[in-house]
Amino acid sequence: MMKTYTYSICHPDKKEIEYKKEILSPKNVLEIAKNYPWMERLKFVESLGKESVYYNPSLDFTCIQDGRSFCLTSDYNKEEVLEFSLWYNRPKNVKILFGLLGRREKMVLDEVWSIDFQTSLQHLQYFVDEEYEKIESLFMSS
Repeated sequence: MMKTYTYSICHPDKKEIEYKKEILSPKNVLEIAKNYPWMERLKFVESLGKESVYYNPSLDFTCIQDGRSFCLTSDYNKEEVLEFSLWYNRPKNVKILFGLLGRREKMVLDEVWSIDFQTSLQHLQYFVDEEYEKIESLFMSS
């Protein structure tokens, strides 16, 4: 069965996150991320006073079937080139009380910073293709 997704948008000038109602296919997820006006939104951030910025431009995609989510948050690097922080929320076996009470599964959020646009899209592709070990390798190497 093909997984489906919902998404939300963090707008720089709005305190409330916009939760979209439509149900997305993996292809839709990739199209939205590729075509989002990242540079335009970052330039908009620059036009706001610091006190008026709530978020960097972000898209967060959540799998309806398993609750995993993958978020791209944009920024500039020192050379003013577009780059991203990636946020991956997934179930993971964790030790309870230093392992004394065994292990159990809980949702864990990992992040990695300073990732270029193409690599970010590649990891979003892994997310929708359910190649989770490829995503996790990015977080292990950071």
